[in-house]
Amino acid sequence: MSCRFSERDTEQYYDAEDSIYRTIWDRNGSVHWGLFDENTGDNFLKASDNLNRFMAGKVCIDQRSNILDLGCGNGNTSIWLSREFGSQITGIDLSSVRVDNANAERGRLESSLARRLTFRKCSAMDLPFSDNSFSHVWSQSTIYHVPDKLRVLREVKRVIEEGGLFIFDDLFKPKQDISYSSKRFLYDRLLFDTDFDFLSYQKTLKEIGFEVQEALDISDHLKLSYQCLSKLAESQNDGSNNTFELLAKAYSESANVVDKGEIGWALYVCKA
Repeated sequence: MSCRFSERDTEQYYDAEDSIYRTIWDRNGSVHWGLFDENTGDNFLKASDNLNRFMAGKVCIDQRSNILDLGCGNGNTSIWLSREFGSQITGIDLSSVRVDNANAERGRLESSLARRLTFRKCSAMDLPFSDNSFSHVWSQSTIYHVPDKLRVLREVKRVIEEGGLFIFDDLFKPKQDISYSSKRFLYDRLLFDTDFDFLSYQKTLKEIGFEVQEALDISDHLKLSYQCLSKLAESQNDGSNNTFELLAKAYSESANVVDKGEIGWALYVCKA
């Protein structure tokens, strides 16, 4: 199961767009959508942090955990996990810029925390780790970018120990007939396509050998995330160039794609 976009496309995109993401999403470099509730309100950063806490609460992380953060970006969540739970974290990413940023941030941390963190550039489709290397695999806003999703899911199954836990979010395609505007403003913008819908994704995970312990359709939170991001982008629009104006429109249209049922977002908790 592959798509027309390559890993090189994704690498170039994130290498080039880091400063834009920091301006709109999070100045510290976190780039993933959020989980909203009465405590977060419509605060996007609080919702992003809330997703971290929600996911961590699903998979019993502690000082004994050895976690692979698949698509670690600038290292924000890896650092949070290790600081919060004392876990050993290995973060991988395709983007040289973001891996360099993660290692730079690691260098500014206290030594006891820094020793528990490793960041390296590599492909999720060809993980440079031995079988059964990790107790947990964690991934946010990443797997939809991988050209061959079956291959990365099999790689995760290979490197996770028996009984280990794999928690991740990913986009899915509720229907195959996607409108031109949805392709333009979301699928093509995110360098993304898939054959998976919510149920077929779970079926594939089971066929690979995972026990799907929980599958949550959180598409409404994707819509809310993009509505918040559209407002944040618009707030940066000072008229000097049209970058933020275009992004505000793209994010607003992305929320509409969710509304039309042409994109979905799910969270999966799996046992190896």
